[in-house]
Amino acid sequence: MSNQKRTTLALAAALAGSIVVAGAPAAHAEVVDVNYQCVTPIGPKGAVSPIDIKGVKSGDGYELTMSFRKGVSSSPVELGKGAMNPSAVIELGGAEQGKVQVAGPANSEAIPANAPIKISDLSGTYTPKKSGKVTFTAGVLTIKALGTTTTCTPKNRPGPSLELDVQGAGASPDGGSTDGGSTGGASTGGSTGGASGGGELPRTGPLDSAAALGTLGGTVLLSGAAGVLWLTRRGQRATG
Repeated sequence: MSNQKRTTLALAAALAGSIVVAGAPAAHAEVVDVNYQCVTPIGPKGAVSPIDIKGVKSGDGYELTMSFRKGVSSSPVELGKGAMNPSAVIELGGAEQGKVQVAGPANSEAIPANAPIKISDLSGTYTPKKSGKVTFTAGVLTIKALGTTTTCTPKNRPGPSLELDVQGAGASPDGGSTDGGSTGGASTGGSTGGASGGGELPRTGPLDSAAALGTLGGTVLLSGAAGVLWLTRRGQRATG
């Protein structure tokens, strides 16, 4: 193999190594079983539903999506299309304390009487105020239907479904914070609901972590280039 081909292959390998390092995720997510106990107009009900929370970086914040794998309550009468509106609270922990309100669209199909109520995906926006690792845990679920309100509260002290390493809005590189705010909002299509408080499969990491990983990736690339230069000179001496 010629020296030129060896040089090309080695540079490609070094570059690939730097890309892999820089792409390392700065988040952790898992599905958590939540034991919801609900207060309904016809008495207490309850069920365990696996909960999944995802966070996707969007501007200075994150778009959160809370998914229910199973229904948590039922209705003694049929709920027609669009009759049920769900919302919930996501509890923040770790570097930041607070709540984020999430909401979802009304049911797209009729729900038969006494059938488990399938909750649609709930979404909202989280904008970090502080920097560090923040956890996201399923909180109170609210279901409004036919003029009634059902409130479902986690009773098994569930663990976090998501952890993100975030950079607070207005935070300085050393982790301090300047003037900045943390807001949350829930979207249900045409309507919005405000939320207060602190603060995915995770897909992105914070800017400070990305910069650090990029630096490490650059080091890998430079090391690879140095090795290529040594191999090239050695090959030239061997053929000279």
